[in-house]
Parts: sequence; C-alpha cells; structure tokens
Amino acid sequence: MRTLVRTSKLSAAMLAFAALAGLSGCSSKAAAPEAPRNALVAHPQAADALNAEVYSGDVHARFESQLGFRVNGKIKTRLVDVGNHVEAGQVLAELDPLDLKLQVASANANLSSARANRDLAQSEFDRYRPLLDKHFISQTQFDTVSNTLKAAQAQLQQAQAAFAVAQNQAEYTSLRADHAGVITAINAEAGQVVSAGQAVAMLARDGSLEVEIAVPENRIGAYSVGTPVAIESWADAGKQLAGHLREISPEADHTTRTYRVRVSFDDTALAPRLGQTARVYFVDANTTAQILIPLAALYELGGKPAVWVVDAKTHQVRLAPVSVAAYREQGVTISGGVSAQDWIVTAGVHKLREGQAIAPIDALNRAIAL
Repeated sequence: MRTLVRTSKLSAAMLAFAALAGLSGCSSKAAAPEAPRNALVAHPQAADALNAEVYSGDVHARFESQLGFRVNGKIKTRLVDVGNHVEAGQVLAELDPLDLKLQVASANANLSSARANRDLAQSEFDRYRPLLDKHFISQTQFDTVSNTLKAAQAQLQQAQAAFAVAQNQAEYTSLRADHAGVITAINAEAGQVVSAGQAVAMLARDGSLEVEIAVPENRIGAYSVGTPVAIESWADAGKQLAGHLREISPEADHTTRTYRVRVSFDDTALAPRLGQTARVYFVDANTTAQILIPLAALYELGGKPAVWVVDAKTHQVRLAPVSVAAYREQGVTISGGVSAQDWIVTAGVHKLREGQAIAPIDALNRAIAL
C-alpha cells in the first residue's frame, strides 16, 4: 500500500515537472524576435506627367550643316566616316585637282598676256605724250593711245581677278569642316562626280542639342517660345531632364499638317546622344510639386491621411501625415508630407505598426535593396 502511495506521488511530481517544462518552452518561443514580414514598397511618382501632353521626337544638334564642294569635279578620296568627330578646318574629302590646275595655268597665261598688252600700251602712251606737247601729233591721235592704255589696264585687272578665282577654285578641291562637330551622314563616295553645292556630308555642330517634335495645329496655340518642358530619353526611361521650347515653325507641314517645334536642353551635358528618341512633356505648372501614390498606400491616423515611410537603413516603418490634393483614377495626388525619393509601403498598410521592421519587395515579389 505504501509502495502505491509513493508511486503516485512520484508520478504527480513528474507531471508537474513536465508541465513546468512545457510552460518554459512556450515562454521562450514567445520571447523570440518576430521575423520581418514582406511588404510591397515603391517610390511615389511625380504627378506632373498626369496632365502633361507628351510628344515624341529625335535628338538633333541645334546647328546642322550640309557640306558640299564649291566647284564641280570627281571625288578623289573621302577621309571621314559617319560618326567621326572632326575639328574646324579638317579635310573631309578631296576632288581630283587636274582640271582646276589647268584652269589656273590658263588664267595665269591670260594674265601674262594682259600684262604684256598693258606694258605695250603704257610705252605707246609715254612715247606719244611728248609728241603732243611739241604739237607733232594731233589731240585725236593722243586720245586714241590714251584709251588703248585704259583698255589694257582694265583687261589686266580682269585677268588678275580671273586668276584669283582660278586659284581659289583650285583650293576648293578640299572639302573642309567649317565647325567642330560630328559627321552624321555621307552622301557621296570616292569616284563619284558631284556638282557645286551638292550635299556630300552632314555635320552636326558641337554645342547645343535639341529635340525636334511635331505639334498638331489644334494645339500649337497653347505653346510659346520659352515654355518649360520635361524631356525623357526612351533609352533612359524615368530620368527627366529640364528644357524649354526654343523655336516654333511659322508654317505647318503641307503633308502632316503639324508644326515643327524645337526644344532645347537646359543642361547639354546631360542630354542624350544624337539621333536618340526622346519624349517631351509639356507640364501643367499647378502639378509640378505634387506626387502620386497608390490608393492602397493611404492610411488613416487620427482621422487624417498618412502613409507608412520605410527607413532605408533599418527597414523600419513610421507613419508620416500627408496632404491629399486630389483623388484620381490612377491613385492619390499628394501635395506634402513625403517626397518622390522616399520609400513607402503600397499594400497591406493596415497590418503594420510603428517601428515594425519589414522585408521590402517589389511588385514581382523580388527583394529590394533600399
């Protein structure tokens, strides 16, 4: 009987110990830190693009020159390719100079002949002058000699001018760049016969870059020279550069019925490369300071709107009161409280608490390094 009592007491003690151990295990699990939960985060978007009118165009140099020879001839050699950067005065192509050298030789011979005729007429004039003073010849005879001298002098001046033109034309056998820039097109090759003024190469000068766009005639009246714009390269989407409207064509294109408009970059150093596609945004001045957030990112704090802002270092969230400007189909327009550089939680905001650490992810469920 005593043995049974002892066994019961021992069993009770073991059960009590097991219960205590279970309670201890539960408390240790409760004390373990909570793992960060995944949260969808994003940057607020600039709201100025909501009401902006967007036009696509190409990047051009402000000054583009079609370069051609000033004389006719056959191209002997081409010294540059498309994409080459050239300096002012650099030779781009050369003509065969044989014919022009012959023209120089012919003009030089005519000059020598005219100089000889002038010298002969001068000697006749010098010989007849004293004869007139002694009345050995008539005034009519002397006038004839004097006029012959004047004609010879005029012919000499004409020959000198023709010789200078022939020399200049001989120098025009070299096509030179009039400014530093980039060759964007080649329209003739070695061996080709070209006429004076025919475009051989296109030069985009160094310096200002612009975007050329086409604006329909029903909207051209809304813009004026100096209007600020935002420019975004198709190759670098999301990065907008400041610019302004520089030039509006006074006449619409006869085929497309659109007006050619040139938009300049405020900082040429940040401009895209020549020929790249760019979008031009004509922004409403009333929305330039506003940003757009998803409706699901909006939270209520004491009856006022707020958003959860993520600390980039600790990944902890905090509530930031915001000022709502308007509710739109695309989201909520915010006029203050957060900036476009902040990271905000865009979904599941009602499950967060102040100071909670999160694991930021994007819309494709990929981890984000803030």
